[in-house]
Amino acid sequence: MLAVVAAVPLALSGCTEKSESSASDIKVTATDSACDVATDSAETGNSTFQVTNNGTKVTEFYVYAEGDRVMGEVENIGPGLTRQLIVSLPDPGTYQTACKPGMVGDGIRKDFKVTGEAQSAPEEGSQLAEASAGYKRYVLSQIVALQDTTGVFVAAVKAGDIEAAKAQFPIARTYYERIEPVAESFGDLDPLLDLREPDVEPGQRWTGFHRLEKDLWAQGLQPDTNEIADLLTRDVQDLADEVNAPDFEFDPIQTAGGASELLEEVARTKITGEEDFFSHTDLWDFKANVEGSQAAVSAVRPILDEKNPELGTKIDERFADLEVELEKYRNGDVFVSYDTVTEPQRQELSKKIDALLAEVSQVQGAIAGK
Repeated sequence: MLAVVAAVPLALSGCTEKSESSASDIKVTATDSACDVATDSAETGNSTFQVTNNGTKVTEFYVYAEGDRVMGEVENIGPGLTRQLIVSLPDPGTYQTACKPGMVGDGIRKDFKVTGEAQSAPEEGSQLAEASAGYKRYVLSQIVALQDTTGVFVAAVKAGDIEAAKAQFPIARTYYERIEPVAESFGDLDPLLDLREPDVEPGQRWTGFHRLEKDLWAQGLQPDTNEIADLLTRDVQDLADEVNAPDFEFDPIQTAGGASELLEEVARTKITGEEDFFSHTDLWDFKANVEGSQAAVSAVRPILDEKNPELGTKIDERFADLEVELEKYRNGDVFVSYDTVTEPQRQELSKKIDALLAEVSQVQGAIAGK
């Protein structure tokens, strides 16, 4: 975030494998039991972390502000890989870095102090200001649609109309999946809304879309199903309130990173069928993540075209290739059940998403001048 608009930052990350690093980059060495950050301080502005996983477990790296607000994150760092994370830290203060071996828990945390002058917001009318405003308009439109479609979904659940609820489930989730990194920036909102059953920790109450998915497709409506539906409504409203806060804005560099984060989400859970385990509506989420990525790239496109127009052209081609592949699995207004998609077909989808991700993962660095 930038200066006065930094109170509610957006957790959007940029990540590339084998990234070139500079002398000013902050090296992070992660293992299964340690998180060694080369320095514990930086000046206000953009900080670039080069995160190397020397452990045996897949890990994540986060930068948190006060209240566990996520300033930036990079996920799915496999053993032996190095990923880059560019984080906008416009205000002085004490933040925290965290590695999460196994991608679970609160992580191995250390304080990270940012000093210097608070950075001012981009000048009104500038490319940066237009990118921020444009993406905020997009997110707000998705929030309104999410509230409306979730309302229809919840009403069907509470009326016991299982078929109507099943039909509405992937529609409501579309609007959430397009902007999921926004929810991830607000503490526990994303787990409340979107936690999958395998990720529920002992003693934790399972709520959100996937709990209701299990009720609808696997175990039948439960005594607390209506309560879970009401909690979903509440949590969607909380997300809307956070995004509509007067001081909530988007930093274009973070927005650019979010484009690759959404594609990482596809590569990590949608391709495997882990996300919508009971309903097999994964292709709806797949499509929504891709559309959200495309919207994020579009918001910063004028800046990208100025700094690296060839990259923008390549990204357009990759999005178009993936769109053609996805349309093969559409049946009228709906997607086919993902359990009918064969392993060779999934591999072809995976190739397309990997090719797109390879290009989109360069956008944040281009915007940041890395």
